Amino acid sequence: MKRHEYFVYILTNYNKTVLYIGMTNDLMRRLFEHSKNYNPNGFSAKYKCKYLLHWESYQYVRDAISREKEIKKWRREKKNNLISELNPEWRFLNEDVLGND
Repeated sequence: MKRHEYFVYILTNYNKTVLYIGMTNDLMRRLFEHSKNYNPNGFSAKYKCKYLLHWESYQYVRDAISREKEIKKWRREKKNNLISELNPEWRFLNEDVLGND
């Protein structure tokens, strides 16, 4: 039986002034879509959020959805602290997920 995997992720713009929180079952595909502005009228395209700062993995979709909703409710300072826990330099993690193809 195949193990399902779901991801909650945080993107930012180049200057790190805006945060976007999302959830997906395919992080590589979703990062590619954000980089190509697949939804030009969406929040992430409008604010050029395509740089990955943080991601978490979940086995169950309901857990991922719950976590996404939880993080979205937080104040900016708490979101910043979450990112800084595992990524203190706020390094863009896209290449870690996508590779250097």
